[in-house]
Amino acid sequence: MADLQSTFDHPVLTCAAEIGAALDLVAAVDPMSLPTAAKAEALVELSRLADRLHGLHLRVLAGADDVALDAGMRSAASWLAHQVRGARGPMTAQGRLAQSLESRWCGLREALQSGLVNVEQTRVIAAALDALPTDLAPTILAKAEAHLIAEAGHFGPKRLRILGTKVLETVAPDEFDDQERRKLEDEERRARQTTRLTMRRRGDGTTDIRIRVSDAVAGRLKTYLEAYASPRRGHLVPDADRADTATGQRVPYPVLLGQAFCSLLEAVPSRRLPHHGGASTSVIVTIDLAALRDQVGAAGLNTGDRISAGEAMRLACNASIMPLVLDGKGQPLHLGREKRLFDKAQRIAMAVRDGECRADGCDIPAAWTEAHHLTPWSGGGRTDIEDGVLLCPWHHHRAHDPGYLLSRMPNGDVRFRRRT
Repeated sequence: MADLQSTFDHPVLTCAAEIGAALDLVAAVDPMSLPTAAKAEALVELSRLADRLHGLHLRVLAGADDVALDAGMRSAASWLAHQVRGARGPMTAQGRLAQSLESRWCGLREALQSGLVNVEQTRVIAAALDALPTDLAPTILAKAEAHLIAEAGHFGPKRLRILGTKVLETVAPDEFDDQERRKLEDEERRARQTTRLTMRRRGDGTTDIRIRVSDAVAGRLKTYLEAYASPRRGHLVPDADRADTATGQRVPYPVLLGQAFCSLLEAVPSRRLPHHGGASTSVIVTIDLAALRDQVGAAGLNTGDRISAGEAMRLACNASIMPLVLDGKGQPLHLGREKRLFDKAQRIAMAVRDGECRADGCDIPAAWTEAHHLTPWSGGGRTDIEDGVLLCPWHHHRAHDPGYLLSRMPNGDVRFRRRT
């Protein structure tokens, strides 16, 4: 009986009883009667007290394993969630925080109970400290804890989360450099081990490509794709709509990146690829001369796939792809070479001359355009800047679209008109 009485006399229970009694006293009081200044003071003070009370609650929870054992429960947090009819997930998270504060971050625990930090700041700081390498010296961990507690006097949880990711760099720069190096080396090693690419043909003319690469490689690919996407001003906003270069329809950002990926592959110079049998790896388009001139029928690729004649003509004009033109008997007439493409110096000269897409009324910058032969390559066009003009991808597609006519204006611009 004496032990039971001593339990009821414990300061923690006395505090809880007094808080309950104080709340009973104001339960019927209308807070709207408070003057504005007093209401503001009450809001701040009650928030601070609620955080301090939560700190006491966490400390009791951290030492309540015996309660769980007596009840045959997995943990004190599970037992408490059942008793107060609370959600088990959040209560379990509170249990983890309580154990972390009690076993590792005593300074943070005391700061919470004294009102120096609030509950949300405590969660963020504890998470940042728990994420630090486990082999750091205790003095460095103590400095990191003290630094973040001090910053909590100036910043909220959002800013503290950012500061928490940089705390080691702040309190121990030399240790940070070594840890960062090891971390990056581990990440790069795991990235190499898990890098993979798979392809699955859907049977409808498209193939699903799934790829996993390092963040650095993905970032580089994204930069390349956005450069090929020919965006408008105010560009590169994910999920923003753009104009499809082939149809002129509005399309989502992911579709635009998919189209840019196709353009990137078209622009890969075959001379930079591995050689097989003394020749560079090349994609060869085989097409009948009449089909190439009239843009009817289909062309075959040495990959085993087929494309339309119009697409073959566009590729012959724009990409590092070799067209093999056949006569009516199927005999090779001409094997195109990359010489037909405008080289870097010519491209620069046309960019200086044209400045932007030369389609009438278009202002897409030269950096996002493609070089087009005014006299088609299949019709004997020369790869000279006098016979070349810069067109944005949308207008380049129109130039090879049999549904459009184009004419050269006196100022050198190209005017497009739909056939009727």
